[in-house]
Amino acid sequence: MSHPQPVLWNSAQSVQLACEHLRTLGPRWQALLNHIGECQHQTHPHREPYEALMRAVAYQQLTTRAGDAMIRRLLEAFSPDGQAFPCAEQIAASEKDALRQCGFSTRKAETLRAIAHGTRDGVVPSREQALTMDDDTLIERLSRLKGIGRWTVEMYLIYGLERMDIMPLDDLGIRLGLCYLHQRDAIPSRRELAELSLPCQPFRTVAAWYLWRSPMMPDYADFKSRLKTNNRKG
Repeated sequence: MSHPQPVLWNSAQSVQLACEHLRTLGPRWQALLNHIGECQHQTHPHREPYEALMRAVAYQQLTTRAGDAMIRRLLEAFSPDGQAFPCAEQIAASEKDALRQCGFSTRKAETLRAIAHGTRDGVVPSREQALTMDDDTLIERLSRLKGIGRWTVEMYLIYGLERMDIMPLDDLGIRLGLCYLHQRDAIPSRRELAELSLPCQPFRTVAAWYLWRSPMMPDYADFKSRLKTNNRKG
């Protein structure tokens, strides 16, 4: 079975095309783009999947500041100069207590070790290999790792591989953003959310960037108030 080639975030022109497309989806999309302004999406395409997944785990359910601190302690613990990212062999051979001392929970420490073992065993591909793989294949393959779910892989697809048509529907900010844009007073099923995102193809990553910023809209607080009221009624 063949898979379509992924659309890449490879030029300012592609971002411009994405924004032009989103503006055709109606006045609410137009208002969102006008209020937020130019898309300032930042990627890290130089990172290997192994490192990108490790970093993603560090930031799961934490503030950026807390995640930064954990990564800094990890580098200091495993690198003589505190700068080089530890290799898979170092993490695989480490004790969970050593990772916990860097600030990782027991569960996250186990996930880091699973990523390291997966890298050594070939489950985690190299960046060169990942570039040739389609989104669904990477999601299915990397989600086999303990503690790695679809959302984590999608973050890598967005920030590491610069894929341009990713809509992380398991992300609360995205779900709320879609409800806000489509004037829903309750969060619908994942299937319906996926249908709401389809018109954004093939630029769903750009759409996601703007949806994450929908709380900046002047009427977002009213939307959240209605959502809470309906949840209490339900």
